[in-house]
Amino acid sequence: MTAPSYATVVTNSGEGECTLTAADIATAVGGELIGSPDVAVSAVAPIDRAQSTDLTFLAAAKYAPFLATSTPGVLLVTPELAAAAGTALARVVVSSPHDALISLLPRLYRAPAPSPGVHATVRLGNGVHLGSAVCLGPYVVLGDGVVVGDGARIDAHVVVGDGVAIGADCHVFPHVTIYAGSSLGARVVVHAGARVGSDGFGYTFSDGAHRQIPHVGRCILHDDVDIGANTTIDRGSIDDTVIGTGSKIDNLVQIAHNVHVGRLCLIMAQVGIAGSTSVGDGCIIAGQVGVQGHVDIGDRARIAAQAGVFGNVPPGETWSGYPARPHREALRASASLFRLAGMIKRLERLLAERE
Repeated sequence: MTAPSYATVVTNSGEGECTLTAADIATAVGGELIGSPDVAVSAVAPIDRAQSTDLTFLAAAKYAPFLATSTPGVLLVTPELAAAAGTALARVVVSSPHDALISLLPRLYRAPAPSPGVHATVRLGNGVHLGSAVCLGPYVVLGDGVVVGDGARIDAHVVVGDGVAIGADCHVFPHVTIYAGSSLGARVVVHAGARVGSDGFGYTFSDGAHRQIPHVGRCILHDDVDIGANTTIDRGSIDDTVIGTGSKIDNLVQIAHNVHVGRLCLIMAQVGIAGSTSVGDGCIIAGQVGVQGHVDIGDRARIAAQAGVFGNVPPGETWSGYPARPHREALRASASLFRLAGMIKRLERLLAERE
């Protein structure tokens, strides 16, 4: 196979080159235009420092005073706040300014479009299969038997182990390592520095030493999964580690061996999930949560930030605190603790009076 040359074509940086008029914006979001239809914006900025070429939004009354110190070109605004005092060259009234802004971002900030090809420094193992329109960046290493689906993009210095399957339209950012025994579905995104499929932390103590338990399970990421930068996901020991379709995992998360994460979950930064834990569909696990191994978190459960989970969480419930418990119970416990200092002071005064 003759590999085409690798190149990147930048269609638009989104910073000053792509512009939208107020009329364009109103049409795109289905909003009511107030002001000049010809005002042009080329970037997005926070409401407190937006300038005449910036698009911004106002969805809550507490942010309205910032309009007194900024001059946005186009302001996306709710009907209730459409008449808020301040200078904006044009206002577009919509029911959800935040959602409208999100829908416009791809038009203002167009991602660079890679040109399919294989860089001259790529190393391909035996039996590698590359789909159509694949893009392999500098110093990519693909082991024996790797399969890369159509339209996948693998950036510089990525290492992919033997037998790994990477689905169509995946994007693997620089310096990612995907170990043997891993599988990525379609449209999976793995951000820089992540490690997928490394051995789990499993040891047995024998003959005076900790001896590693061989890990022979797989690490499976289903379709539309996002993995954040420097996140680590271990392969299974005997069972598989599985991340369900549509789940999104933030930066600096550790997911241990044999963990099963369901569909459409959100797992935020610095979460640690110990081995053989099951997380149901639609769960939200907030930042810095620690989850003990061998527990079940039910469908649509929510775990508040910095909670420590030591037991099963029923479906649909919100838990918080350390140790984690139902949220209202955790709030009552915290309130009681905060009152304790005052109670001790009063008790000390009573004792002092008796003396």
